[in-house]
Amino acid sequence: MVRTHKNIHAPAPASALHVNNISKSYGTSPALDPITIEVSPGERIALIGHNGSGKTTIMRIAAGLLDASEGTVSIYGQASGSLPARASLSFIADQPTFYDDLTLWEHMEYVARLHGVEDWEQTAADLLGHLGLYDRADDMPNRFSRGLKQKSAIALGFIRPFDLLLVDEPFVGLDASGKEALLELLASATDNGSTVIVATHELSFVHTVKRVIALRDGRLVYDGATDGIDVDRLVRTEDPAGEHDGEGK
Repeated sequence: MVRTHKNIHAPAPASALHVNNISKSYGTSPALDPITIEVSPGERIALIGHNGSGKTTIMRIAAGLLDASEGTVSIYGQASGSLPARASLSFIADQPTFYDDLTLWEHMEYVARLHGVEDWEQTAADLLGHLGLYDRADDMPNRFSRGLKQKSAIALGFIRPFDLLLVDEPFVGLDASGKEALLELLASATDNGSTVIVATHELSFVHTVKRVIALRDGRLVYDGATDGIDVDRLVRTEDPAGEHDGEGK
């Protein structure tokens, strides 16, 4: 099994992620109504919602890549976007981008060295092998298919240490073996003590979590346990039992 790196400089345990009454508007168009979410260290959570529900917006705000219109976000007690928060966080975007002049292996080296991974060569080889990319290490990932780009982004997200992993729609474009490889990496991350939040509709992942957060039209419509609800229906409708607003009980 590929070893995932937990951040050895992790701050004292607090909330892994605290989203405090954040909202987001573009001009006069609201993208997120005020939302508060508290995530404990070590949780593995599925964030679900149809396109336009606000999943990517909230993930990018949490990652420090987008400013909220109102409210605050902290990662292990540190302000989102600050250097300590960035050191604790790995974010895998839904539309990965790559440098035009670097091979996949060179991307792996760059990210690993940037984050002080000493044994990066073996870790990189293990990750690429696990994801079926080892034979493509010397190729340019910006020329890959959607699925291979997604696998490359996953490898880059896991080459570095992290305490909190945010992943936006990682299963899109993956074949069955790629999905299985990703599920194993996500399980390994939480087994090693990291916190994992994945925005997805992939049932094979949703069925592995104990907590689901559902968004609809920029509103939080469910935040609660998967026990006692129809998870498949929740994924399809973002509503476990008819019209439901607020936190799960």
